[in-house]
Amino acid sequence: MEHLELFFKSIFIDNMVFATFLGMCSYLAVSKKVTTAVGLGAAVIFVLAVTVPLNWLLDQYILQPGALSWLGEEYAEYDLSFLSFILFIATIATMVQLVEIIVEKFSPSLYNSLGIFLPLIAVNCAILGGSLFMQSREIATLGLATTYGIGSGIGWFLAILAIAAIREKIRYSNIPAPLRGLGITFIVTGLMAIGFMSFGGMLTGGDEEAKEAPKTEAVKEMNKEVKAKDLTKKELANNTKEIIK
Repeated sequence: MEHLELFFKSIFIDNMVFATFLGMCSYLAVSKKVTTAVGLGAAVIFVLAVTVPLNWLLDQYILQPGALSWLGEEYAEYDLSFLSFILFIATIATMVQLVEIIVEKFSPSLYNSLGIFLPLIAVNCAILGGSLFMQSREIATLGLATTYGIGSGIGWFLAILAIAAIREKIRYSNIPAPLRGLGITFIVTGLMAIGFMSFGGMLTGGDEEAKEAPKTEAVKEMNKEVKAKDLTKKELANNTKEIIK
């Protein structure tokens, strides 16, 4: 259940594009055609799915304060957290280079259509953001980190796929001249972000019910006590009347 909740939350609620507006450069530049958007989105999913768990391992066993204790007690006091950015980016750059080699080998047309934006995944803030969010949210296990990486990649993929499909359609629409191009794209992105905000309550219903349940039981108990006191008062009043008579 925890994996499923984190998966859907990373796709819809904490979407990289619509919640934090990360990776907007590639999102705007490569979303003119659905085919190129699908190719770049798939590459982003792969890179996030690999780099987030790898960077989790680096964070847990090298970077955190005391993470080097597995080497011996004399290393327990070392704190290498200042190297987080360097090591995270190195891991990302390595995976992006691997993706670039694979795409160039098996799909030269996609490689040419993506152009400079394929190697620029290495400096895509959505990719680095995935690892930094994983670190700041203190994701507990490697499995959860992998789930978060895949979910974040799918969320970014859905965002660029949706805007690419919309841009292909509105190309033939009668849009006011000042809004053509990036203007209408930003407006549509904002509206989509508002739409994705509606998913915010998707995973909170159970928690609210769980919180309300104890309150309801407490209210019932209080009502019972009040009724019992009222009955006692009535009995005392009746007894007093009988004694007077």
